[in-house]
Amino acid sequence: MTEQVTPEILTQRLEQLLANTRLTVTEHQQQQLVNLVMLLNKWNKAYNLTSVRDPDAMLVRHIMDSLLVSPFLQGARIADVGTGPGLPGLPLAICNPDKEFVLIDSLGKRITFIRQVIHQLKLNNVTAVQSRVEDYRPDQGFSCVTSRAFASLADMLAWCHHLRSAEGCFLALKGQLDEQELAAIPEAYQIHATHRLLVPELDAERHVVDIRQLA
Repeated sequence: MTEQVTPEILTQRLEQLLANTRLTVTEHQQQQLVNLVMLLNKWNKAYNLTSVRDPDAMLVRHIMDSLLVSPFLQGARIADVGTGPGLPGLPLAICNPDKEFVLIDSLGKRITFIRQVIHQLKLNNVTAVQSRVEDYRPDQGFSCVTSRAFASLADMLAWCHHLRSAEGCFLALKGQLDEQELAAIPEAYQIHATHRLLVPELDAERHVVDIRQLA
């Protein structure tokens, strides 16, 4: 796709991609998602927020990849750890305005970008926090802790165990599942479920791993 990509072109592409899923996304939410891609593309030139340079590819590899986690979210308070430029947190927040999202990353330029997106898209259900996840102490636990390209499952659980509420779950976005990684989670936890995500036009495996603490 050329550098002169327009919101109109991206909107048409997003509609095509969404038509291949069971997701329900309003026109307003689609507009916000397109605006997110436009902002990410603009900021990426100076801040190097993602290795994906093509806005069309961002729709597939960032927006759709994130949105397909939406049906598996639990509860009303979501923490997205190691969020990078807000993935999957920002797309999920746009399409779940009834849920509260806290996006956590240690890198200032990423948090600056997320706060700009929050301001420009008027997202009142997102808070950006600059912190190492192991140092962040929320006032209350989260019903769901998500991560994408963040760490091994064992490390995620070790660093983020204090973020989860008593009934909360961890949702880790992964590519191909690694049986050794799945088997290496601490004994206090179990793999509740794994779900394969069928991302339209993405020629790569995607999974979400749902992890719960044993009773």
